[in-house]
Amino acid sequence: MIKRKWIRRELMKKIYLVEDEQTLSILLEKYLVHEGYSVTPFADGDTAMEHVKDTPHLWILDINLPGYNGYEIIKAIKAYHPKMPVIFMSARNEELDRVVGLELGSDDYLSKPFLPRELVIRTNKLMERLYEKSFKEGEQLVHIGDYTISPQERLVTYKGETMQLTSKEFDLMLYFLKNKNHVLSREQVLYGVWGEGYFGSDRVVDDTIRRLRKKLSHITIETIYGHGYKWVVVE
Repeated sequence: MIKRKWIRRELMKKIYLVEDEQTLSILLEKYLVHEGYSVTPFADGDTAMEHVKDTPHLWILDINLPGYNGYEIIKAIKAYHPKMPVIFMSARNEELDRVVGLELGSDDYLSKPFLPRELVIRTNKLMERLYEKSFKEGEQLVHIGDYTISPQERLVTYKGETMQLTSKEFDLMLYFLKNKNHVLSREQVLYGVWGEGYFGSDRVVDDTIRRLRKKLSHITIETIYGHGYKWVVVE
């Protein structure tokens, strides 16, 4: 059995916040958490650099930091995750920082001082654009390699051949698809696919993933030992 009180936080979209000014960092974290995000703060560039291989849903980066600066950090992030979204913050020359940030792959820019609510609004819009509107059931066909997925018809084909999935296997596949390239814990998957009202063994997740791997043998669902699972999709 799993501990339900952990699950809701694990389902939140994860944000890495890199800001060396403690008062501002605490304030921004408070606003983002209140909005429903899970926030991991870093107070310097060196500590943040140790986590550039991680896969949060969003990085919020100050440019002027102790140790590595924001430019160096975003370069390292993009080396591992070219499509990782990043919002830059800076109190320095706005136009120069904005241009350099965009050239390095940032998605948005905030010039200090700004209202915390403005960061929340921009974060919400970016999250919606990248993670909500990128995949809606019934909106369109989804192509992953030689697989074609129709969420509306609940069908999966491989090179034109229909794959026979159970309802729960299909639900699991959609959940992985919505969270592709992100590590999901067993508890997250159980809550997201089976729902809060499920009270059986969480091993049902492992069993269903095993069946899904067998039926969709050309997709890559990695086991990240000690953490969970990740559907790897090369884009």
